[in-house]
Amino acid sequence: MPGTNLTRDEAATRAALLDVTSYSIDLDLTTATNGQSTTFGSTTTIRFTCAEPGAETFADLVDATVHEITLNGESLDPATAYADSRIALAGLQADNELVVRADCTYSRTGEGLHRFVDPADDRVYLYSQFEVPDARRVYTTFEQPDLKAPFTFTVTAPDHWKVVSNSPTPAPEPAAQGTAVWRFAPTKPISTYITAIVAGEYHEVQHVYRGKHGDIPLGHYCRQSLVEHLDVDELVKLTEQGFAFFEDAFDYPYPFGKYDQLYVPEYNMGAMENAGCVTLRDEYLPRSRQPRSFYEFRCSVILHEMAHMWFGDLVTMKWWDDLWLNESFAEWACYHAEVEATEFVDSWTGFANARKQTGYRQDQLPSTHPIAADNYDLRAVEVNFDMITYAKGASVLKQLVAWVGLEPFLQGLRQYFKDFEYANSEFSDLLAALEKASGRELTGWAGEWLQTAGVNTLAPEFELADDGSYATFAVRQSAHPDWPTLRRHRIGIGLYDEVGGRLVRRTSVEIDVEGAHTEVAELVGQRQPDLLLLNDGDLTYAKIRLDERSLATVVAGLSKLDDSLARALVWGATWDMTRDAEMSATDYVALVLANIGEETDAWGVSRIPTYALQAVNQFAAPDNRVALRARFESGLRELLLAAAPGSDQQLTFVRTYASVAHSDQAIADLEALLDGGLTVEGLAVDQDLRWSLITGLAVNGREGNRIETEAAADNTISGQEHAAAARASRPTAEAKAEAWDLAMVRDDVANETQRSVVLAFQRVGQDDVLAPYVEKYLAAADTMWEEKGTQRASTALEFIFPRQLASQELLDRVDAWLESSSANPAAKRYVNEGRADVARALAAQAKDAESAPVSR
Repeated sequence: MPGTNLTRDEAATRAALLDVTSYSIDLDLTTATNGQSTTFGSTTTIRFTCAEPGAETFADLVDATVHEITLNGESLDPATAYADSRIALAGLQADNELVVRADCTYSRTGEGLHRFVDPADDRVYLYSQFEVPDARRVYTTFEQPDLKAPFTFTVTAPDHWKVVSNSPTPAPEPAAQGTAVWRFAPTKPISTYITAIVAGEYHEVQHVYRGKHGDIPLGHYCRQSLVEHLDVDELVKLTEQGFAFFEDAFDYPYPFGKYDQLYVPEYNMGAMENAGCVTLRDEYLPRSRQPRSFYEFRCSVILHEMAHMWFGDLVTMKWWDDLWLNESFAEWACYHAEVEATEFVDSWTGFANARKQTGYRQDQLPSTHPIAADNYDLRAVEVNFDMITYAKGASVLKQLVAWVGLEPFLQGLRQYFKDFEYANSEFSDLLAALEKASGRELTGWAGEWLQTAGVNTLAPEFELADDGSYATFAVRQSAHPDWPTLRRHRIGIGLYDEVGGRLVRRTSVEIDVEGAHTEVAELVGQRQPDLLLLNDGDLTYAKIRLDERSLATVVAGLSKLDDSLARALVWGATWDMTRDAEMSATDYVALVLANIGEETDAWGVSRIPTYALQAVNQFAAPDNRVALRARFESGLRELLLAAAPGSDQQLTFVRTYASVAHSDQAIADLEALLDGGLTVEGLAVDQDLRWSLITGLAVNGREGNRIETEAAADNTISGQEHAAAARASRPTAEAKAEAWDLAMVRDDVANETQRSVVLAFQRVGQDDVLAPYVEKYLAAADTMWEEKGTQRASTALEFIFPRQLASQELLDRVDAWLESSSANPAAKRYVNEGRADVARALAAQAKDAESAPVSR
């Protein structure tokens, strides 16, 4: 619908015309307990001024049945005034009041007001999700971030429910039989996208954080069926650590009174920074054992959303061009706070091993864009809300902090919060505050790093003297020809020698890299080390290369390197080299099998085996793949049995073993682990692991009746999602047809169930049954964006692309489609990204074909 696609120019025109005084929103949620009802009552009163009396504008409302529209006491005909998701408003006065009474639609896609019925006990739960432009699915809005206003919510709901919003929850007032009314106090001025309503039979726990600026009530909420998994003491500890850190660092009291965190089902995102009412996906309350990396990430999410209370909620971007800054800042801040205020003191190592890698990948796709993207309309925002926004942005902000200094950076922030409290700003405002605090000119830096796309590659370039020392040494910088910017980098260079069976840093230097070739006089005369590591300390955002001697050193013994961050840089460099067809998949898998057993970083342990699995399944040459897969499978079995009982390594290795299992031995192991015939000391075969094992059997067509038996025993939404994924994994035409219908055709499948099916659909070794879906995929991509909406279409088109069928024929067919299709540009983006992954896989396979065949 064109009316849903607000442009930046339209928003600027409306912002210049209007000033919103207040919103009053009345929601009737009593229909939520009626399984036949799909709508709820929504009455919105907006009071606003107009700078040009007599002018016209519009309000936003999506997917609603409008009953009444009244503007300044005069009725408007909904049949003519409401069209294409907009309400036309003409003849505005200096002071205006708009009242809209409508029925809005409950969501199953995680957008707007999502309704969920828990299969464990049939309880009903609602929650809102409004970023980027979905408040207009719940009430009438001026849907843009720079028209802030106080919001007053009044909610009618079943009287035994909990109802939570941005303001403190009031005592409910009895209403009609079995219902009550919650009248929330007006909020501070905030943007529509961070307003929130969460309602249902939630379990509630309250605490109070007693900080130096006063008390902050802390609420934690979850579904009743998850109460036993709500580790509230740990969550309160992290929350209090975050508040203590941020209130001190920002020198500004928490601005929204109370702070509720609500763990909600079928959530599309990790979490959302609604002011004082943070929603998080309830998978963060795990029912089965998880590795430390899970808890480290959960901590980062909690702190990320808390940082937004200042940066994003108190001070908000004028338009979505600065969405990157909103998210990049919160991303940097959460890792900084983790290191400084929590037990996760090595979080920047985990960032390098996992999060930063997602930025590197995104930045090398054909859809890459500058961090400061040109978000000229809402469609552009939706497709540019990616890991360049988060991971690359955080990496670049980390460099900015290093460039201006941490204390000047914080001084600039403190003034910025005071200058723009409860208002809107642009990046130039922050830049000016940082320049004033630091005394550095930052406009050039911003242009270089924020307004250009692509990632640089740094490689050593040297000649050796007869005595083995460096006769010359330089750093060579390169860039992809499509994104040729060469940037200034501050990097460390570490020289590591093998001493007493360990790799020990002999010395390091810090230099500024600029242009294509930077001489490093400080290293001339230094003896060539066993390992030469560029970007030592991970100071910059760039791919790095290892020279031949260094690569041989780490393949033979990366685990000899005690510094976890240095290891993360090596893991990252070798994975980049593999993805770029400079290191064979065979050699990368050998590196992982030889060294992952002694890795200590939580994210290294859990993430790197998945990279190796991708190397086996996508980057190995077809003639090498069968033997390499067998080698990886047997190597994982050895690692699993050798791992310390109850360790993260043990858990990760058994999960990965289930993913790669294909031999009779491995399948028998999965069956025996499920049935108790095989036990591994310290390994608890709990519910989530059971599903991993069953799915591993299903991929091989060896699951028998285990899926239905397990689903009956695990009568939860997680069980339903796991069962759907396991069914979609089966190697039969019937299973794929059923999964395709769920993921791509039907509209009544909940968002997270659809996602589970999409992620399980494409499986290695199932080429015969998957080949027909190439044409089905391209046909769906022609129209899916308009027919299914942003959430369902983006999930499906990104993850169900047939990457594992990589071939020149597939590339040619996709190229022809890209040339001829009239599909939505957002849909074409995801197809083009899949195409790029296939081209990368074919190049890597060619490289791997040059390597010696794997011994069988």
